[in-house]
Amino acid sequence: MPEFHDRMLSLGLARVAEQAALASASLIGRGDEKAADQAAVNAMREQLNLLDIAGVVVIGEGERDEAPMLYIGEEVGTGNGPGVDIALDPLEGTTLTAKDMPNALTVIAMGPRGSMLHAPDVYMDKLAIGPGYAEGVVSLDMSPRERVEALAAAKGCKPSDITVCILERPRHEAMIAEVRETGASIRLITDGDVAGVMHCAEAETTGIDMYMGSGGAPEGVLAAAALKCMGGQIFGRLLFRNDDERGRAAKAGITDLDRVYTRDEMVTQDVIFAATGVTGGSLLPRIKREPGWVETTTLLMRSKTGSVRRMSYRTPV
Repeated sequence: MPEFHDRMLSLGLARVAEQAALASASLIGRGDEKAADQAAVNAMREQLNLLDIAGVVVIGEGERDEAPMLYIGEEVGTGNGPGVDIALDPLEGTTLTAKDMPNALTVIAMGPRGSMLHAPDVYMDKLAIGPGYAEGVVSLDMSPRERVEALAAAKGCKPSDITVCILERPRHEAMIAEVRETGASIRLITDGDVAGVMHCAEAETTGIDMYMGSGGAPEGVLAAAALKCMGGQIFGRLLFRNDDERGRAAKAGITDLDRVYTRDEMVTQDVIFAATGVTGGSLLPRIKREPGWVETTTLLMRSKTGSVRRMSYRTPV
């Protein structure tokens, strides 16, 4: 099988993210989450099938019986090329798009076959920080208070100088209260925790030092792929609410249900990652529409070289 040439495939991956974003552009603020998501899915799948890869979707829209397209295990690409794993979220933040709220993105990562954790569609307890810190500064076994205090000590600042990003959910109320007791500030987000984790890697721009809380496990793997390129640490532990979810883990080949995964255990080899801004936010600007034109901005990254490109794409409509 041909070798995975990340440099050759990177521009093609950027096009996949761009086209998914463009497809959802006309549905921004229209209140229809499903239509926005479906438009992005259709465009992403169409573009993936133009690439010379033998791709398998390992993180996708859900199990085969739940998702008609881009389901977990679906084969994409022409079949004439390297075997690759693909993790994707055609529209990360469907609610954000429908309500025209910040930080909706189209997101996709690609690596050699077998390089990404086949995370089942369950919750994952996540903790992430940006680059420049020693291994083990923070851990999932620490309380929220201990994490804030440890990161502040490592950064050489007071806990009140730390900003933590947390998904606004009832399940996080105790965590939010404990973080606030340290004096740290919290940026609450309503959706889009891949972007939330990515914010940690660009703390100087976004003002976010740490991400914590539970969210979808597939998004955890996508976030790990982003940090593999940007730098930073992420830890994830799968959470199971019932036997059906434990069964999903077994189906995905996961036997140690309590394991804490590091970034390099979720994504074991070099990957490429692309994200295009849909509604705009601290990471990427929104899609711009002018009479006769539309413009997107895409973040394209390669972990092998550590390169980060911000690419503008302007096309007539």
